[in-house]
Amino acid sequence: MTAAAAAPADATATPVPILSARGVRKTYRSGVESVEALDGVDLDVAPGEFVAVMGPSGSGKTTLLNCLSGLDDIDEGTVMVDGQPIHELSDARRTRHRAASMGFVFQAFNLIPVFTAVENVELPLLLAGRGPKEARARAEETLERLGLGERLRHRPPELSGGEQQRVTVARAIAGAPKLVWADEPTGNLDTETAAGVMGLLTDLHAGGLTLLLVTHDQAIGASAGRRVVVRDGRIVSDVHQPPSNDGVMA
Repeated sequence: MTAAAAAPADATATPVPILSARGVRKTYRSGVESVEALDGVDLDVAPGEFVAVMGPSGSGKTTLLNCLSGLDDIDEGTVMVDGQPIHELSDARRTRHRAASMGFVFQAFNLIPVFTAVENVELPLLLAGRGPKEARARAEETLERLGLGERLRHRPPELSGGEQQRVTVARAIAGAPKLVWADEPTGNLDTETAAGVMGLLTDLHAGGLTLLLVTHDQAIGASAGRRVVVRDGRIVSDVHQPPSNDGVMA
């Protein structure tokens, strides 16, 4: 008798999380004093989700992003990103994993001022092992997609704040990451420019991008499909919500 055929896949099964954190703790120490920045955080993020992480100043929002993405070490717990236990990887493997699976957008643009827009976008691709021709082609294509086709050869000081942030978004997505982390990505922008950048990020999410965004802005938080509230290093609220357009139309 032949082996029974495998059961059909359950179309309603919960997808494997792109991010899974369990019992994450992080303590900052200075002399004899210590601050518990993260206190036993558990969090799962499914592929394609748009999660806004919110909370008061000093609540641990940015520390959460940095620890879950592997930018900072943790004291206890486990973090899996795209199937990899990132804090168990060597520094070199963790760096390669970030380059292959993640993108980052920060409040500070962190662009290299002497590099052109296209050079800033292609640099992480080169560091991830892409060939020069492929890296340049991807960088140009991504910048053109984000409306910067005529600004490829301009350096950051020659670009507006909104254009610089678009370059950082292009840098984050050019390698087709599984997950993009954004920490107050509109914090340095005026209201109109911020709305444009948020519109860009929500459009990218609508195209399938998984986005975890730290913000203090209630309107931006309302544009996400899920709102996670952090207070004193703990997640005190985790709510799925119908996204509002108010955060991108301000």
